[in-house]
Amino acid sequence: MSDILKAILKINPDAKVSVNNEDFDQIQWHDGTTPISKDDIQAQFTAVDFDTAMKNLRAKRNKLLAETDHLALSDQTLSDDMKTYRQELRDITNGLTTKDEVDAVTFPTKP
Repeated sequence: MSDILKAILKINPDAKVSVNNEDFDQIQWHDGTTPISKDDIQAQFTAVDFDTAMKNLRAKRNKLLAETDHLALSDQTLSDDMKTYRQELRDITNGLTTKDEVDAVTFPTKP
C-alpha cells in the first residue's frame, strides 16, 4: 500500500480512493468521498512512517519471543535471566512516540 494511500486512510478510514504511481496528481476519489488536500495528506506522512516502524519492531520482537516460547511451557522452569529477557522484549515498545525512537531501540541480549 502506498504511503499516500496510508496517509489518506489515517484521515478517513472509509475513503474510497485510488492512487497511481505515488503521484498526488493521480489520486482518484470514488463514491462521493470528499477529497483531502495534499497538505493534509503530507502532514500524515510522519505518522505513517511511525506506524510502519512500529509494525516492523513488533514483528521482530514477536519473532524473538516465539523463539523462546517453548521455554515458558508449564513443564519448564524459566530462569530469572530468561524471564527478564522475555519481559524486556514485551516492554520494548513502551513509551515510543517517534520513528527516531523506534529506530534507536536496542534489543536485549538473549541469555
